[in-house]
Amino acid sequence: MSIRYVDSNVFIYAIVADEASEKKALYCKKILLKIAEGELNAATSSLTWDEVVWSVRKLLDAKTSMKEGRELLEFPNLRILNVDHKVLGKAQKALERYSLKPRDAIHAACCLENNIGELISDDPDFDAVSGLSRIRLEEAARS
Repeated sequence: MSIRYVDSNVFIYAIVADEASEKKALYCKKILLKIAEGELNAATSSLTWDEVVWSVRKLLDAKTSMKEGRELLEFPNLRILNVDHKVLGKAQKALERYSLKPRDAIHAACCLENNIGELISDDPDFDAVSGLSRIRLEEAARS
C-alpha cells in the first residue's frame, strides 16, 4: 500500500467545520477514520501540527487547540515527517518555481523529499507541482 501525504486542511476541516452543513468535514472525518483503522497509509509533516493548533486556536479557542494538538501527535497510524534544512531548500525552490504559499511549498517539498507522490488536499495550488498528484477530499473519502 503506497503512502499518501495528508494536508493540514484535512485535520482542520474535521475539527472546525460542521459535517451537517459542510460536506468537506464529513469527507475529512472519513479519511481520518481510514488512517486510524490502518486502511490508509498516511503521513504528514511536523508543520501540520503548527497549522492545526494555530487554526483551531484562531477559529475556536486556546484550550481546544491544545487538546487537538495533543491528539494529532498521538494519532494512530499517522507518520509525522520532519521538516529540516533539506526540505526547506526544496520548499524554497517550489515557492519560486510554482509561486506557492510558503506553507504549501513546505508540504510539497516534504512529499517530494520523502518520495510521496500523492497528496490528499482540496487546495488546487498543489496541482501545479511536478511529481505530485492531488487527491481531492471526496475522492479520498470514497476510495
